[in-house]
Amino acid sequence: MRDIAIPAPDGAASLERIGTILGAAGVDLLGGGMWEHTAHYLVADAEAATRALQDSGLDVVAVREVLLVPLDADVPGALGRLMRQLAAADVRLDVQYTDHHGRKVLVVDDRSRAAHAVGLTDGSAPT
Repeated sequence: MRDIAIPAPDGAASLERIGTILGAAGVDLLGGGMWEHTAHYLVADAEAATRALQDSGLDVVAVREVLLVPLDADVPGALGRLMRQLAAADVRLDVQYTDHHGRKVLVVDDRSRAAHAVGLTDGSAPT
């Protein structure tokens, strides 16, 4: 799984174009969103996504590995506890969103240290 970051300067119009291009290429969006004119999407096939976007004239700002972490969404304070673990391990968090299975998608500076900090051994949550 990878997070791909794509400029989205025109908001909904940009996301429509990105979604159409990736859909036509058969790339499934497994989570994501848009922040400050940059779209972030979780994809299983980052190479196909990048190729389709670039072939259509769009830039891909970054393609990064992610850490998938289970989080009890209905438990008050769960996000704070998760972030406390990362902060205590001196992990820099660059991007955070939720995938379609309710897991937190984390783009961090040190995936291995982050995984250890939150008690994961392979860097991903069980599906």
